[in-house]
Amino acid sequence: MATDSLVIKDLHVSVEEKPILNGVNLTIRKGEVCALMGPNGSGKSTLAYTLMGHPKYTVDKGEAWYKGKNVLELSPDERAKLGLFLSFQYPQEIPGVSVSNFLRTAYNSLHPKQISVPDFVKLLREKMKLLKIDESFSRRHLNEGFSGGEKKRAEILQLAILQPDMAVLDETDSGLDIDSLKIVAHGVNEMLGPERGILVITHYQRLLNYITPDSVHIMVKGKIVKSGGKELAHELEAKGYDEIIKEAEVMA
Repeated sequence: MATDSLVIKDLHVSVEEKPILNGVNLTIRKGEVCALMGPNGSGKSTLAYTLMGHPKYTVDKGEAWYKGKNVLELSPDERAKLGLFLSFQYPQEIPGVSVSNFLRTAYNSLHPKQISVPDFVKLLREKMKLLKIDESFSRRHLNEGFSGGEKKRAEILQLAILQPDMAVLDETDSGLDIDSLKIVAHGVNEMLGPERGILVITHYQRLLNYITPDSVHIMVKGKIVKSGGKELAHELEAKGYDEIIKEAEVMA
């Protein structure tokens, strides 16, 4: 088993004894973008939160191996230190904590050597320029009063600062206008490289117009029913979920 890939095997997850994931098998490889698509309620976000250890989700069966460890047995902070990252669909507001202080604390928690304030400010300004974010943004309280687009930029800014090995982006395109979508996609594309794997979870194909996936997987009722290359996203856009699901049922 490749230790630089995130390998999910026969994952079954429930919430309050209600099954949500029903045997997910998926591999996210370093250096690649893996897109997970599916209709609302298919279990996409459940997979994301389960990978990061949200206590609401109960793992009934299965494994998720990364760097030789079953991450499902680790605490959320241990998963983060291992190199896993989650960009939330609905980022939480944290009044009283500035964007800058939040990011510096998160950065220092992942590195044995603490970064100095001047060095961090330099790093932060560099990444904010990349995402076309005004410097005044760093002094605002995290997500408090932010528009939907600003919240998503803040999530991608975290990605740029923390530089995780394996990033899960949970519906980063949700609620974005076209300009914000392009800026967020640009930030994600700047993070692509052989040292990083990215799982893009999305409901629509439009984000994939700007972030080109290496593989596309369609999830329905807690299982992946069809996989393919980037062309699968275009096929889905043309046919819709109902037709793809019918085809998958015939092939099963």
